[in-house]
Amino acid sequence: MYRYKMVQVPPTITVKAKDNRSGLAAEYLENVVNEWAYQGWEFHRVDVIGIEKTSGLLGRKTDYNHYYVISFRKLIKA
Repeated sequence: MYRYKMVQVPPTITVKAKDNRSGLAAEYLENVVNEWAYQGWEFHRVDVIGIEKTSGLLGRKTDYNHYYVISFRKLIKA
């Protein structure tokens, strides 16, 4: 049996113009995964979760946002 941990990460990564090299998104995710792995969590997967939010007068305005979540898991004894 596993215990799971979900970590939300930003949908975009802001970098300075001088640091415009390829692979920054992968490097960012690698750092997050390694940070949690150091704490004993095993990387499981990355998912995109869409959220629909209604607002405005009578809830007629609908906004859609996407969030990225990294899932980790840890083996536990049953």
